[in-house]
Amino acid sequence: MNEETKSGRIFDVVILKRLYAFVQPYRSRFFGLVAIIMLAACLSPLTPLLIRYTIDDVISAGDYNRLTTMLIVMLVVLVVQAAVQFYNTYLSGWLGQYVIRDIRVQLYRKILTLRLKFFDNTPIGRLVTRSISDVETLADVFSEGMAAIAGDILQLVLVIGVMLYTDWRLALISLSTIPLMLISTYIFKEKIKKSFNEVRTAVANLNSFVQEHITGMSIVQIFGSEAIEADKFRDINGEHRKANIRSILYYSIYYPVADIISAVAVGLVVWYGARQIIHSDITFGTVTAFVMFINLFFRPIRMLADRFNTLQMGIVSTDRIIKLLDSDEYTLNNGKHAPATLRGDVSFDHVWFAYNEENWVLRDISFRVKAGETVAFVGATGAGKSSIINLLSRFYDINKGEICVDGVDVHDYELGHLRRNIGVVLQDVFLFSDTIENNITLGDKRISREKMVEAAKLVGVHDLIERLPGGYQYNVMERGSTLSVGQRQLISFVRAMVQDPKIIVLDEATSSVDTETEEMIQHAISTLMKGRTAIVIAHRLSTIQKANNIIVVDKGHIVEQGTHEQLLQRGEFYANLYRMQYKEVV
Repeated sequence: MNEETKSGRIFDVVILKRLYAFVQPYRSRFFGLVAIIMLAACLSPLTPLLIRYTIDDVISAGDYNRLTTMLIVMLVVLVVQAAVQFYNTYLSGWLGQYVIRDIRVQLYRKILTLRLKFFDNTPIGRLVTRSISDVETLADVFSEGMAAIAGDILQLVLVIGVMLYTDWRLALISLSTIPLMLISTYIFKEKIKKSFNEVRTAVANLNSFVQEHITGMSIVQIFGSEAIEADKFRDINGEHRKANIRSILYYSIYYPVADIISAVAVGLVVWYGARQIIHSDITFGTVTAFVMFINLFFRPIRMLADRFNTLQMGIVSTDRIIKLLDSDEYTLNNGKHAPATLRGDVSFDHVWFAYNEENWVLRDISFRVKAGETVAFVGATGAGKSSIINLLSRFYDINKGEICVDGVDVHDYELGHLRRNIGVVLQDVFLFSDTIENNITLGDKRISREKMVEAAKLVGVHDLIERLPGGYQYNVMERGSTLSVGQRQLISFVRAMVQDPKIIVLDEATSSVDTETEEMIQHAISTLMKGRTAIVIAHRLSTIQKANNIIVVDKGHIVEQGTHEQLLQRGEFYANLYRMQYKEVV
């Protein structure tokens, strides 16, 4: 069954225990909320009893002094009930907001630790639904969930008990319509549950569609697909509308039906009570109290169906959140090795890797890069070049073999320490909607402004940044849309270099920039790679001719390696690539 459409058991003990674990830091307020809900339930039958006493014992006796006293007592009871209702509403909302804040932070921290394979297999819209909609659903669980259901049930029990104690005949007449109410409530509960599932599925589809197509808006506009995509969105949005209208329809039917059943019960009580009043078997105050009891009795029943669905949706949301929090499949094991300095020696020993555990991307890859050396990888698209650097930084874990840095398996390194020592510059640069400074430092307080400016000067981009409005405080907007491709690439280079990494990885880092910008980067590379290990992936063979070793990869295999001159002399794979690129005979 689709994860977005399945329903959960209302009383799933395991999930309820986990949900309560989130409440533990606020358990004093939680128990205070439970106590207030119980108090509200106990106070509910009090007003009808006071009115019955006032009519039968005070007004009928013509005792105006006691009447004034009773009015004051009822006013005090109303004030107390209002205060209890206030604290009930406030505490439930307060508790819900604090708990969902903690859950959302915990969930986001979990997402940050997941390996990239998880994001390859999971739509971003679904993660947005988990982090926003599913967590938000839990707030309703605290305001209208378990504690509120317990309060409603307690109120039902108390009201029934008081009704039977007051007059069992009127009580039975009042309760005679319960079967109709229970049947209609059950039907409504099932219909609205299905409707809620449909709404949730539609919301997830909307999130996924909007996120994906706004991200890919340039492709939509380049190919003139605006009208087609608008039609697709209209269809998805139409399903969302239909699902919501169905839930509105069920509410529109249920509440009038419930009111009619309640009115029938009142009518029966008045009809029977009037006859008994005429024969002096029942007092007028008792009949009046029962009319009020009926409202107190049927209101919780009407609310229970809604509350059960709210709780059920909360259980389903909690289940999905817990599964993500507890998932170990996509969590990277974090080692403890974090030496003060790294030399930058890198070795791959018989490494095998597959993204889907079926089709091998890398097959028995072995090579070594000594500290301070430069190695370059070339090959056709899809040959496995980028996978090599993804494995080095542990964005993915290998299936077989061993990857070592300074002779230590990368799995033994503290992950943050390892990645801080590997500066990566990718072809597809991602900049956040923030200042240039924050895009360079990523909020790392250990990076001083002086260090950032020094790195920018080495790259040759400092003057360019200073010419922008606000300099390093210039907001580049979403994905760096206010900067050119070359400017974004230069900033990403500063972002990598400001960490002072011992290993530099350039993945097609100059393929998307103009000649002038490439010259700036090449100058920065020659300066910054001194004393550092460099791993370069490039289609432009001119950028790697000075590498200590060039490794040619084809279909996941290393087919040849050597210096630029050695590979040209062999006249094989690399030489063919060189001839095709430069259109000359070697």
